[in-house]
Amino acid sequence: MAVAIVKEKWQSRVGQVVIGATPEQGGTRTHTITIGGDSTLPFLHFEGEVVNRPAVAMEVNDVEPDWHPLLKEPFMDVINDPAAWAKKCVEEFGADLIYLKLTGAHPEGANRTPEQCAQTVKDVLAAVGVPLVIVGCEDDDKDNEVMAAVAEAAAGENLLLGLAQQDNYKSIVAACMVHKHSIIARSPLDINICKQLNILINEMGLPLDKIVIDPMIGGLGFGIEYAYSIMERARLGSLVNDKMLAMPMVCTVGYEANRAKEANVDVDEFPGWGELKDRAILWEAMTATTLLQTGASLLLMRNPEAVRLVKKNIDELMVSNA
Repeated sequence: MAVAIVKEKWQSRVGQVVIGATPEQGGTRTHTITIGGDSTLPFLHFEGEVVNRPAVAMEVNDVEPDWHPLLKEPFMDVINDPAAWAKKCVEEFGADLIYLKLTGAHPEGANRTPEQCAQTVKDVLAAVGVPLVIVGCEDDDKDNEVMAAVAEAAAGENLLLGLAQQDNYKSIVAACMVHKHSIIARSPLDINICKQLNILINEMGLPLDKIVIDPMIGGLGFGIEYAYSIMERARLGSLVNDKMLAMPMVCTVGYEANRAKEANVDVDEFPGWGELKDRAILWEAMTATTLLQTGASLLLMRNPEAVRLVKKNIDELMVSNA
C-alpha cells in the first residue's frame, strides 16, 4: 500500500543576504557568500527549496583571547597576528568567512583606538579573500566610534557589521548605509524585540536584505532549547510572509558552547565525562548541529575540529533524496 507523503505548503521564504563584495561590485573579495533564501523548514528538500547552504565563520580576535589552552592550541603560532590567524582559518581549517572580534578596543582592556581597529580590519582583508563578519568590544560608546571607523576604512566591502541592539543601533546603521555594509541585529531571546529592532533599522533606510538576525543563543545544555524555540518562531514567521522576521539568522556557537563547564573542566574533576579534548569538540559541534535544525544560516565557531564535523554534517544535510 502506497503511503502519501504529507507536504506543507508555505506562503513565502526566508530573505537572502549577500556578504562580501568582489572587485566588480566595489570590494576586494574573491567571492561572496549568500545566506538564507529557503522556502521550507530546514533541510526538508521534499517540501521546498533549500537555496543556500549554511555557512561557517571562524572566530579571530585582535588580542589574545581568554580561551581554554586546549582551544587556543591550534592557533598559538598566529594568536598575536589577526591577519595570519585569519589566513590559517581559511587555508588550513576551511572557514567560509572570518568572524573578527575587535576585543582589544575595550576601554578596560587594550583600549585600542578606532584607527588601530580599522587597520586590523584592513590587514585581515588583505590576508584573506573570504567575506568578513566584524563586531566590536561590546562597550556601546566605544563601539559606536570603532564601527564607524571600520565601516569607512572598508567602504564597499559589504562587511557584516555588529552589533545593532535596541538601545544602540543608530550609529552602526548609519555607518552601514553610508559605506555599503550589512548589519547584525541582536535581540535578547525575545521575538517581539527582534521584530521591533528590524522595523527600527529598516525605518532608518537600511534595506531588509542587508539585515541578519542574531536572536542570541545558549550552548548545549545551557538554554539551547529556549533559543531553539525563539529561532523556530522566527523561521515560521518568515515562511508565512512576516517580512520583519524573514531575515537569515546568525548564531554565536563558539562563544556560547565554550562557556559551558563541560567544555572546560578536565577529566580528573569529572572522570565520567570523558577526555576534555574530545568533549569540548563535541560540545561545540552538537550546539551547532542543533541550531542548524531550527534555521541557522551562519554559524560563528572556534574549534577547528568542531568546524570540520559541522561542515561534514552540512554536506550530508544538503543532499536531497527527493
